[in-house]
Amino acid sequence: MTPDLAQTLAVKALAWMVGEDDLREVFLGASGASESDLRAGVSDPVFLASLLDFICMDDAWVTRFCDDVGIANYTDPMMARQALPGGEQVNWT
Repeated sequence: MTPDLAQTLAVKALAWMVGEDDLREVFLGASGASESDLRAGVSDPVFLASLLDFICMDDAWVTRFCDDVGIANYTDPMMARQALPGGEQVNWT
């Protein structure tokens, strides 16, 4: 997963989240973000990464997102997250 593909997937996740009233409110409450932050976040890879972090917290949310937007591989959101800022795996050995 390249950073460009990851950002594209994350923008899809943001667009999906905006339409999911129940989940959007949970995200806004948990993150402290506002509605205006959602609009501004479309061009912010760090914000998009936090959105993918949130969606990836629950398998049901991942499944719902992937099914709703037509993503066949349920691991794609996590792979996208790893390709965005802060998602690198740290190897301490």
